[in-house]
Amino acid sequence: MKITIYGSGCAKCQSLAKNAEAAAQALDLDYDIEKVTDVNSIIDAGIMRTPALMIDDEILIEGKVATPDEIRQMIS
Repeated sequence: MKITIYGSGCAKCQSLAKNAEAAAQALDLDYDIEKVTDVNSIIDAGIMRTPALMIDDEILIEGKVATPDEIRQMIS
């Protein structure tokens, strides 16, 4: 599974990354995490609001920090 976090690297982006990682670990998934901070790359991905979470090329969250439980429900 590929987890991609889009954002400037702010505290909310870091929280979303931690929560996504916690969700993947709770489900015992094999994953890679990537953090994208380049504005042009964020726009090219179709992200309109950050922080954003993409899992396997599907945008699941934009503009908010989801809890590990919310993310776990989305990916299970």
